[in-house]
Amino acid sequence: MSGTLVGTPKGRIQNRRCSLFSWALLLPLLGLLLYPLSGVANELSTNGTDPAEPTQKKARTAYNPFAGMEKDGRIPKKGLPDDIKNPGRWRYVPEGRIKPGNVIDRLFVSSFITPIVFYEQDVGAGGGIAVTDIDFRQQRRREFAGIFLSYTTEGQQRYSMVWQRWLNHREIKDGGIAFEERSFLRGRGGYAKTLTVRFFGLGTDTTADDETSYTDEVTYGGLFVQQSFPQPGDNAVYQLGINTEHHNLSQGYASSVPSTDEEYPLLFDSSDDYGMLRLNGMLRYDTRDSQHSPYKGGLIELSIDGVPLQSGNSAAATTALEGNWAFKVPGLFHDNGDNLEEHPPTDAVAFGAFINAAHGELPFWALTSLGGRNTLRGYIQNRFTDKAAWHATGEYRIWVIPRGFRVTNAIRVERVGLAAFYDIGTVGDTVDDLFSSTVHDSYGISFRFSLERTALFRADLGFSDEGMNFTFAYGLPF
Repeated sequence: MSGTLVGTPKGRIQNRRCSLFSWALLLPLLGLLLYPLSGVANELSTNGTDPAEPTQKKARTAYNPFAGMEKDGRIPKKGLPDDIKNPGRWRYVPEGRIKPGNVIDRLFVSSFITPIVFYEQDVGAGGGIAVTDIDFRQQRRREFAGIFLSYTTEGQQRYSMVWQRWLNHREIKDGGIAFEERSFLRGRGGYAKTLTVRFFGLGTDTTADDETSYTDEVTYGGLFVQQSFPQPGDNAVYQLGINTEHHNLSQGYASSVPSTDEEYPLLFDSSDDYGMLRLNGMLRYDTRDSQHSPYKGGLIELSIDGVPLQSGNSAAATTALEGNWAFKVPGLFHDNGDNLEEHPPTDAVAFGAFINAAHGELPFWALTSLGGRNTLRGYIQNRFTDKAAWHATGEYRIWVIPRGFRVTNAIRVERVGLAAFYDIGTVGDTVDDLFSSTVHDSYGISFRFSLERTALFRADLGFSDEGMNFTFAYGLPF
């Protein structure tokens, strides 16, 4: 696979239906996604599970939005059952944050409905809806589900669903629940047709003038389990997963740049009408105090993304080595809370890095890319692409409004903060090439707010040699 493929423009690129290959792999996985939603899911994990009777009893009690918490948002720490191992790795949710009722009854407490309205010249006027429910099926905050639907006048579409069930979940005697955030089962599936995916060619020395675009029509599904061992909350964590996806490519809609099939016809054709089956494995040693918003500790992680079956090529794989660390620092706008508080406001400095490489032949859209939401945030998504990459980043994370603010008695933002960041990285054809490849960097500021420790949103404003880039995302970049 080369970064200098050239050819004559083509006029025949049409959308195709997903091949029988894709559906043969996808349908069994969709069945697996639906299976946990049945009552049988209650038998997936009995470790730390209480009978249903406490849930029924609490459902008959009048809802109090301040149960287990103070009116300024401070949550006093609760003593967890004596048999819980590694209590610092469990997240406590007070009774006031477990509002009963359906999705509408719980709106902006444990369910969120967000309308999507936008206009872009290349994709037209668009609209849709995002529904997220962190108490899906009213399982006392044991399950999460998200549904995302959007459509534009030019035909760009997205329909997807994500579901997750925490495997270690406990009722607390005086009210509320606790769950161990490292162990869960997650499924996802969907269809998307994106009209303006960007591609700049392969290698670290591409320029902004090399920009092309293509349309990517993808159907995908997957299921994976992650669990700490040998005890819930222990430092050792593994993950196993299975995913399938099928891509149909066609001409891009970005009016200001060439279509990818015209500039890279051989590379484009070899990656079109393409299906693959992925098997994922990960092993991690993790001393962080939280997976979602860590203030101290670090991790070292080795992962393998195997592709035993794919269109047109033999088996392939991607391997990655990652590490990150977080350190508490004195608070600028607060006193870092106290030891008697659940999730006190805490400022931190964090560093992260990874190196990865592809082995065997893969379509260009499956290769590592830097730029966008989580890497080189001052550059556009997929700015640099190749078969190997390394990336390092650092952030200074501060909470400016440490207790957040209350919208109503039941609806509140837990806290609001900022982060200054700096990213650096490069890509290459092989790992050896990374040592001589041109290195790129970016810097910027991130605006953040959280509804709770496991629900953080950010808007990143990044700067690079090629200008400014803005992204909005859920969760931390590392």
